Amino acid sequence: MRTRGLLSCLLLLGAAAGVQPVSGLPATPDGQHAFDFEIGTWKTHLRRLKGPLTGSTTWVEYEGTSVVTKVWNGRANLVELDVRGPAGHIEGLSLRLYNPEARQWSLNFANSAAGTLTPPVFGEFRNGRGEFYGSDTLAGRAILVRFVITVLDASTARFEQAFSNDGGKSWEVNWIATDTRVPNAA
Repeated sequence: MRTRGLLSCLLLLGAAAGVQPVSGLPATPDGQHAFDFEIGTWKTHLRRLKGPLTGSTTWVEYEGTSVVTKVWNGRANLVELDVRGPAGHIEGLSLRLYNPEARQWSLNFANSAAGTLTPPVFGEFRNGRGEFYGSDTLAGRAILVRFVITVLDASTARFEQAFSNDGGKSWEVNWIATDTRVPNAA
């Protein structure tokens, strides 16, 4: 019950921050197949802010792939991210799990360099936009995390992560990935 209260608070913070829904995803009655659009192989262009919440304006770029595999008939999926750029190599893994009681998803991410899962973000798709909120720590400080997924068209999706260290009053975007579907990829 405590998790639901925190989630409700975080979702309200998103609404208060002026997050506006956009169209693009088909409506699903309960959300359990909200990620079906993403199953397959994608070319990924990633921009990552160096030193989030430090005043940094330096972005680094990566190119690579994301492969999304359906699990549990669409009630879960696994994302394998493999990108490289001048700043190095990122291998990431995201396990997304659908909770039928809450009708929400948890997004759980791990980077191979750390080998552990970050705290999950929780949320759902509404009006074609996925919004997910959670809490984490950065440099020993408690922060809020917002992850937004927007389907731009049938073959393009955008993923954006932002951090807040002021309780959701302001957000700093630190991760922007644009995925383009690889046609006929097995």
